[in-house]
Amino acid sequence: MKCTNNNRTSVNRVSVNTGPGEHTGRGASARSRAAARKRRLMKKRRRQQRIAAVLISLVVLIGAGSAAFFLFSGLSGDTVAAYGAEKYSRSLYEGTLFADDLCVSTEDVALDGFADDASFYAAGLFNLNSRSVVCGYHLYNRIYPASTTKVLTGYLALKYGNLEDVVTVSEHATDFEWDASVCGLRTGDQITLYDLVCGLLLHSGNDCATAIAEHISGSEEAFVELMNKEARALGATGTHFVNPHGLPDEEHYTTAYDLYLMFNAAMKDERFAEIISMTSYKGTLTGADGTVRTETWEASNYYSSGQVQAPDGIRVLGGKTGTTDLARNCVILYCVDSQENPYISVIMGASSRNALYEAMNRLYTAGISA
Repeated sequence: MKCTNNNRTSVNRVSVNTGPGEHTGRGASARSRAAARKRRLMKKRRRQQRIAAVLISLVVLIGAGSAAFFLFSGLSGDTVAAYGAEKYSRSLYEGTLFADDLCVSTEDVALDGFADDASFYAAGLFNLNSRSVVCGYHLYNRIYPASTTKVLTGYLALKYGNLEDVVTVSEHATDFEWDASVCGLRTGDQITLYDLVCGLLLHSGNDCATAIAEHISGSEEAFVELMNKEARALGATGTHFVNPHGLPDEEHYTTAYDLYLMFNAAMKDERFAEIISMTSYKGTLTGADGTVRTETWEASNYYSSGQVQAPDGIRVLGGKTGTTDLARNCVILYCVDSQENPYISVIMGASSRNALYEAMNRLYTAGISA
């Protein structure tokens, strides 16, 4: 009995002693397995994330490459051509068109039979049909233009004005020295813009130039800004004007080639050509008191006035003269040969009027008649 009780007690003791130890071992094992599963899951997720990142990167690279390929392919064809034509090629294209009907030379051009000398500052002969510079002497040298300035003034009057407009002459337009070239305008006179342009181009009236400037732009200063803007637009980049008539100023200058550009543009207007071809014009003016009078304006170039004859086979239609002490004697002319081929000719800075027209006839003989 005692033995049995001892055994049961022993068993119970063992059961009591071993039970708690066995529970603690099973809990640790479960936690370990759970941690292991968690680590495996995390590793799997990280692998999946890396694979996904790689796949995404590949997709992005492939997409970017494809887009670049198609973009490049497209732009290399019609798209680039269209864009280039619209943007990058525009200035070159316009430049080609701009010079397409011009006589162009980057340097002076010698002409057999026409010797350049100190009797003038610059000279040029331009064949408008062949678009060639037949002769060029000091074409790009800066010179005083004198009243050849009025070529641009007349061009702008025709471009921006209404020739039927009646202009009231201001006091400023009549404020010139007694020996200045004028057409006899008086303060308060009323005269059409057409008559002003005739007086400007034929008789070289400084008063006409100022009246035109004030009518077109509101002031002489504003008109001068327009002159310089338009000169640049015509390619006359060696030109800068400070007045509409050409009286001397250090900042008032041009080149023989720029004068050709301006005169060439003006001659495309038939009204300009018609006016310079006149030998004289009778202007009608209404004074401030209502009195109507007329003024006769003779052409200032010697070919139109009949004082000089051009060489045989050459007919001078007209042009524009200019004379000051600094500019000396200048003229730019439009003429045709016996086949009606047109030319523009210019002599700037001749020592006298006789020397001016002698040089011009030598230029005609060497460059056109020969």
